[in-house]
Amino acid sequence: MSLRICFAASEIAPLAKTGGLADVAAALPRFLHAQGHDVRLFMPMYSSMGLAGLGATHVPGVQDVQLELGTHRYAFSLLQAHLPSSPLPVLLVHCPAVFDRSAIYTEAADEHLRFLVLQHAVLQSCQRLGFAPQILHCNDWHTALLPLLLKTVYSWDRLFESTRSVLTIHNIGYQGMFGVDTLRDIAAQGTSMPADQVDLSGQQFNWLREGIRHAHQVTTVSPTYAHEIRSPTGGHGLDAVLRDRHDDTIGILNGVDYDEWNPATDRYLKHPYDAENLSGKIANKRVLLDWFNLPPATEQPLLGVVSRLTSQKGFDLLFDSVPELLTGREVYLVALGSGERRYEEFFTNLQRRFPSQVVFHRGYHEELAHLIEAASDIFLMPSLYEPCGLNQMYSLKYGTVPVVRHTGGLADSVQMWDAATSQGTGIVFNDFDTAAMRWALHIALDLFKDRNAWRQLMRNGMAQDFSWQQQGQQYLELYTALASAPAPTD
Repeated sequence: MSLRICFAASEIAPLAKTGGLADVAAALPRFLHAQGHDVRLFMPMYSSMGLAGLGATHVPGVQDVQLELGTHRYAFSLLQAHLPSSPLPVLLVHCPAVFDRSAIYTEAADEHLRFLVLQHAVLQSCQRLGFAPQILHCNDWHTALLPLLLKTVYSWDRLFESTRSVLTIHNIGYQGMFGVDTLRDIAAQGTSMPADQVDLSGQQFNWLREGIRHAHQVTTVSPTYAHEIRSPTGGHGLDAVLRDRHDDTIGILNGVDYDEWNPATDRYLKHPYDAENLSGKIANKRVLLDWFNLPPATEQPLLGVVSRLTSQKGFDLLFDSVPELLTGREVYLVALGSGERRYEEFFTNLQRRFPSQVVFHRGYHEELAHLIEAASDIFLMPSLYEPCGLNQMYSLKYGTVPVVRHTGGLADSVQMWDAATSQGTGIVFNDFDTAAMRWALHIALDLFKDRNAWRQLMRNGMAQDFSWQQQGQQYLELYTALASAPAPTD
């Protein structure tokens, strides 16, 4: 059964990216397209995007479309390009008035208008193209009003009468909360939003809450996270509405793009390797140590970090445990990332204090990210919460043992090593405290000394399959069930 799928996101890699949403928004539609489904992939055309080489062309019939949102007037046009190294077309919403900014997301007063333009442009483009999606897949708060718009502003159009909406929550910590006065901007071209359709409790218009309330299906990016966000501690204020939608909320673990993240074919590695021949891993470790002028002691364990440096990622647990580790044991640490000042200062001071053991590269560097995954022996992800996480799955593929906390997607993708059975893929700890972090680090480093056990642990991880061929199939099953189900009574 070939499906018509409209997929909307605020960022799609590599055109625009701040986090894992962009990776999923590229990989899942690419998988769906390869399976023969008619996928229309929408995103904003940001001024920061380099369109050279994308072959962008204007889409006939969707040029200079006038859009009224409350008292605001805009015009948008649609361009079609292709994701690099993919036949999948991507439809770019060109509206300089809202998308010509220095950053993808801003604190500007018109932030809600920027993503209202995107959502209305998605639906009006479908209208002008005569595209009747069976599935409308929206992602996070930036597109979370699409299910509500279908039920209200666009309910008159029979084009959408068979459309079923899916909302994926990539991180419930970001909800799109605006003042109630912004409600007047929601409708377009003189229509109005029925007041009884919107929950304005707390005197806030919460876009993600409305998406949860009105989507036909809610998904999130791992099964464990789907349970966590229904609790008061994990729901960030939306646990009650998620409990109300319990039967319509599921978790599907994100997939990994193994065309991009595979040590056997990684274009950034001078020394490819696989589970049968691990010699390239040692060679890549030597390359990384040489890159940063660290002593070439490849027998010493190397800890890697590639991350946004935010409180969510749990780096508070390293403040005491890692300096102790560096003082008491022969170990390297290489960290790549940027974010909150206190974490950047921590890694900067760590490098200053242990110059022959620690390197901190502030910012992001694609080649270095791949090399750290390949060269490291241990990868640190002590997250406070983690909706899915991708780096732990990259690490498994690269034979880099992840040390993770039992939360969200980390709990679903990494299993604790069992010495009795030689089963397991990493080191997993439960409590979010320094003692647990210290325990996990020492367990990993002690195990590293047992070369046979460590090699088995590496190969266990490398044998895991988190490809989109596996995970994408779950979305297809969900889409098919929604598209074939009787029309719901809303």
